Amino acid sequence: MPFFLALIALLSLPALEIYVLVQIYHLIGGWVFLLLLSSAFVGWSMIAAERVTFFARVSLALQSGRSPFGVLISSGRAMLAGALMIFPGVITDVIALLVLLIPARLFVRKAPPGSPTEPGVIEGEYRREHDDRLGR
Repeated sequence: MPFFLALIALLSLPALEIYVLVQIYHLIGGWVFLLLLSSAFVGWSMIAAERVTFFARVSLALQSGRSPFGVLISSGRAMLAGALMIFPGVITDVIALLVLLIPARLFVRKAPPGSPTEPGVIEGEYRREHDDRLGR
């Protein structure tokens, strides 16, 4: 059933986009074409900028000892938003803006409680063995 609902939503999106574009065309006239071109240009420039800076941001995160997963998530969000902006339509542009505006920390899992907050801290248990048992 979820597959069927996803298929209906995917197939109805282009028809809904055309309907919304026609309604906006009735409101603002030919300016809707400028809106479509500008959103496609913004999406293309977002993807191009992210493609250039991605490897530098990952290497900086690795060199500073941070996890690169935050960089991967933010880059993935920017690429997804850029692709949605390139797709012609107002609904996908709004979805792209929502993808960009939702805070990234909602997509990243938090560390479990009790995990070390300082880098280089390894928690564990140990016990001291007597010297006579070690054969010294």
